[in-house]
Amino acid sequence: MNLGDYWKTIFDTLRDGLIVVNAQGRIVAANPAAEEITGYGADELEGRSCRVLNCTGCKFIGDGRGERWCKMFSAGTVKDKKCLITKKDRRTVHILKSACVLKNPDGEIVGAVETLTDISQIVSQQQEIESLRQAFHLDEGYHGILGQTRIMQVLFEMIDNVAQSDAPVMITGESGTGKEMVARAVHEAGHRREKPFIKVNCAALNENLLESELFGHVKGAFTGADRTRIGRFEAAHEGTVFLDEIGDIPRSTQVKLLRVLEDKKIERVGDHTPIPVNVRIVTATNRNLEQMVRQEKFREDLYFRINVFPIDCPRLLDRVEDIPMLIRHFIKQNMRNSDKKILGVTPGALEKFLAYPWPGNIRELRNSIEYAFVLCPGGSIDAGHLPPKILGVSPIPCAPAMDAKEDRQRSDLIDALEQCGWNKSEAARMLGVSRVTVWKRMNKYGIEKTT
Repeated sequence: MNLGDYWKTIFDTLRDGLIVVNAQGRIVAANPAAEEITGYGADELEGRSCRVLNCTGCKFIGDGRGERWCKMFSAGTVKDKKCLITKKDRRTVHILKSACVLKNPDGEIVGAVETLTDISQIVSQQQEIESLRQAFHLDEGYHGILGQTRIMQVLFEMIDNVAQSDAPVMITGESGTGKEMVARAVHEAGHRREKPFIKVNCAALNENLLESELFGHVKGAFTGADRTRIGRFEAAHEGTVFLDEIGDIPRSTQVKLLRVLEDKKIERVGDHTPIPVNVRIVTATNRNLEQMVRQEKFREDLYFRINVFPIDCPRLLDRVEDIPMLIRHFIKQNMRNSDKKILGVTPGALEKFLAYPWPGNIRELRNSIEYAFVLCPGGSIDAGHLPPKILGVSPIPCAPAMDAKEDRQRSDLIDALEQCGWNKSEAARMLGVSRVTVWKRMNKYGIEKTT
């Protein structure tokens, strides 16, 4: 059997569009599938320049032959390239294009053959799925962040845009607005998503140990340094370092941090060997750094270095319409760890939720749902199951309230324990206190290991 006798039948029965061009880019043949995709008849295409299709994947060089006509001739092949072409009726079509040059026995380029696969339906389905995902949050929100209000959609768009670059990002906002989740979203939406995301709570670290935590140390660098240890910057190489509460970094460390950001090299404590690091910097704070700069508590050069792309997390009070969705989400979360069957909240409870100003933002809302889960036996959460402050009444005094220092101390301890995998000795080292002090504070503040 001589396949050469059947090439025309094979050519005409292929499901993908097939176009053959000469070395000047003139179309010499097109199969029926190509006619259907382009809207042109074969007789309308033959003899015309392939530019008639206005393909977005073509790189034309000039008016010569072969390599002097089109970049594809110099590359030799094109494989599975997504492009847009313009049909005869001026509508655009999404295609997947592959191509290969044709050479004569002497090795000279005489033309090329291109295959065109119409993927318009696939692209349309992907766009529809993405639209539904954004509208109904089929993925549990945008990288875990829930919100349907316009202010949140703007936030998601900003994250998407900045994630495509390596520009330093500063995330601001009140406590409890989800700054860490935004930082993770910036990392997960970018090209470093497969690399480490390393969080550093600058407020939870003792000043004397902060430099060691950030940059590492060598054995014998200071009392207790019984082994060489890499820092967070090295651990995050090719990934992202998230510096939470950046405003709490002492000025002495700010100088060294600025040098690392400028030189992209770190030096471990006790060593002078530069170590190259490639990390993206994301910072967060609920403090007014501009005011701190004016008060000379924060270096101006460091502020401008980390504040290239600012992102502000909106208060819950600015997105009240998202509260019902957040309530459903937190109820679902609590039901995973509870035998109670909670169906939702009553209209009276929802009215209280919507009227409350939420100074603690999303974190306070989450805690309020946990509180209600304790009191509600099942069914729907009613107003009577909510914390007294949401109802506008004073709570029954049972213990002295924590002052700001104690509240910060408790928060710092929890952060340190979580970062160390609840290793009390390691947490004590990070905080610059003894292991006994860690035990005492855990008992004092009722801190238990979370699962």
